[in-house]
Amino acid sequence: MVKIDSITVDIIENALKNIKEEMDVTLFRSAMSPVIREQHDCFPMITDPEGKMVVGNFGSHVPEVVNQFEEGIHEGDVIFVSDPYSTGGSISHINDWMIILPIFHQNEIVGYSSMFGHVMDVGGPVPSSMPVTATTIFGEGVRFPPVKLYDKGVLNESIIKIMKANTRTPLENYSDLMALVASCRTAEKRVKELCERFGTEKYLSALNALLERTNVMMRQLIQNFLPTEPVSFEDYIDDDGLGNGPFKMKLTVWREGDNAYFDWGGTDKQAPGPINYYLSEPMFKMFIGSFLISVFDPAINFNDGFYEVLHIKTPEGSLMRPKAPAALGCRTHALSRLFDVLSGALSINTPENSPAAGYGTSPYFIYSGYDDEGRYFNLMEVMYGGLPGRPIGDGIDGHSWWPAFVNIPTEYLETYYPLLVNSYKTGTDSGGAGLNRGGNCNEKLYTILAEGTVSIHDDRSIIQPWGINGGEPGSSSSKMLIKKDGTRIPLPSKVDNVEVEKGDQILFITGGSGGWGDPLEREVERVRLDVARGLVSVEKAAQSYGVLFTDHLEVDQAKTEETRAKMKLERGKLESFNFGNREKVVQ
Repeated sequence: MVKIDSITVDIIENALKNIKEEMDVTLFRSAMSPVIREQHDCFPMITDPEGKMVVGNFGSHVPEVVNQFEEGIHEGDVIFVSDPYSTGGSISHINDWMIILPIFHQNEIVGYSSMFGHVMDVGGPVPSSMPVTATTIFGEGVRFPPVKLYDKGVLNESIIKIMKANTRTPLENYSDLMALVASCRTAEKRVKELCERFGTEKYLSALNALLERTNVMMRQLIQNFLPTEPVSFEDYIDDDGLGNGPFKMKLTVWREGDNAYFDWGGTDKQAPGPINYYLSEPMFKMFIGSFLISVFDPAINFNDGFYEVLHIKTPEGSLMRPKAPAALGCRTHALSRLFDVLSGALSINTPENSPAAGYGTSPYFIYSGYDDEGRYFNLMEVMYGGLPGRPIGDGIDGHSWWPAFVNIPTEYLETYYPLLVNSYKTGTDSGGAGLNRGGNCNEKLYTILAEGTVSIHDDRSIIQPWGINGGEPGSSSSKMLIKKDGTRIPLPSKVDNVEVEKGDQILFITGGSGGWGDPLEREVERVRLDVARGLVSVEKAAQSYGVLFTDHLEVDQAKTEETRAKMKLERGKLESFNFGNREKVVQ
């Protein structure tokens, strides 16, 4: 490696970040599935020649995949994979299609670009290929082990034929697949330009410097914020959709010097139903890194440079490392809840520095059938909920747990699918009360305009998101089928093939989130603004915050001071964690 100055390293780092953004834009403009095109359910990555991620969102899966090709990797090759079990969990279910493209410059491999995105349907018994009733991965659809979609530049047409024959949405899937390839080719072109500009040696030296920089900074972070004595935390997934549960997720954390250890021992065994999450070790390391960096030092760059200082233990046969062929289609409940568990473990010794629990899942609304003109439609929409109250402020109302995700615009839904969105709003009082309020949930009401079926994936319908430092828990999720004659039928949080008729409605309410800190310490003016904005009701303001109003919705200062003083005297000691109804549900 040649010597390289810090300014050049910064220039190359920012160029790579821009390339990652350009990969996203290329994909969004080319894909057809709304989950990718509109909601941005995709993850780009650029690596060094060894496959270590230099910029991206998830940990690198490249080495484990490329090492499976005994004939080697050549210029013009493009790898396609959708099988979690043959990639060590680098992708978490078979709807996630991943492309890996080797980048060559002057006959030398200088890295890889990779992108994966969630495609609409990959076969199986249920539209959108995530059946709640699946007990093995064989019941979820068609999966592809690592194969060369392009071999030295030549497209393997057989893969395309197999793909199209095993999906309800062949046009969308083909377009999405080629869009994934195009995004990786965008990175290939830009990386080659960097090599031309700076020279290959200097470019590779910069990658090495970026990885080393993150390594040093992460070691400091570990020493400053992680405990030397092991601490444990646990949270629960409601059920697996087949009547089993709740399922415990338990994590123990400690450090030894500047190395950190994370042990999932004590987590429940794998579920019969499809909520299992095959947790890739590199991916979990990236989750840990992204959480620590986001909470304690956002200036640190996400890359694989800190992997050697993180050590993971995940018992085989557990919910977080199921044995094949366990079903994985509804794995996002464990994937999202992981962040609540990690947050809880890191907050044991310093709860004042950590957020409460969020809605802790990734809800899906799936609607499919044939419209009045006989055309097949298949909608899968990712829904969002409340993000937790934090030391620095209120939680975000109705937001994705992954920051880059956005909602599908109502105009898009009503243009391309036979439905109306009657209302899309935040759920009043769904965020836990606190000095910093938990984010409220989403409430969305659809009117069905064509006969079809609806499937729902959600969690936190039983076990509430916990509050912290005296904050109250958030609300649970719920779903309702409202028949056109007005009959209201409650729906489970996990259910397939609910038959709907034209004129029926679906009310989809996600989970809220926990509050942070003592609600009686929240400034009265902040409570008044919450009430004025419809985020908190007058009743909740009185019950949890001790804030009372006049008939004209002006704060009654005298009664408020008196009420707060009385509430402080009568209540017991505030606990570090408020788990709400969990004690009643979990035996």
